[in-house]
Amino acid sequence: MHLRELYKNEIEQALKLVWKVFLEYEAPEYSKHGVDEFYNSIHDPNYLNRLHWYGAFLNAELVGIIATRNKGCHIALFFVDGRYHNKGIGKALFEFIKKDSLTGNISVNSSPFAVPIYHRLGFENTDSEQITNGVRYTPMKLKLPTA
Repeated sequence: MHLRELYKNEIEQALKLVWKVFLEYEAPEYSKHGVDEFYNSIHDPNYLNRLHWYGAFLNAELVGIIATRNKGCHIALFFVDGRYHNKGIGKALFEFIKKDSLTGNISVNSSPFAVPIYHRLGFENTDSEQITNGVRYTPMKLKLPTA
């Protein structure tokens, strides 16, 4: 597996992966309004341009992505192709981006599907599940160990 920051010309491929995984694992838990809202967010250039994108590649195939904002302090998107779940790809991506967090804390608004995954990575809920514009999420935070 090879991990690296994505090039601008790879973002469209990353978004296709995001949408595919979202439809399979997240959309069944969302209202139509929530699915539409998520789709619109991943097609909003203003939103997308604020993200730092990283990918996991197996044999040159993009199989996972993580995108952060706010100088690495917030995970905005985190998706691994379902064929590669439970193979350590998500954990490797997360470990790869932890160095970008300048505050020592990383936050995320986790989808219902990913809450147990974030718990395994050490995140704690900061509030109960919420719904904004049909998008379901649980606010979470991880305090990184100080060096």
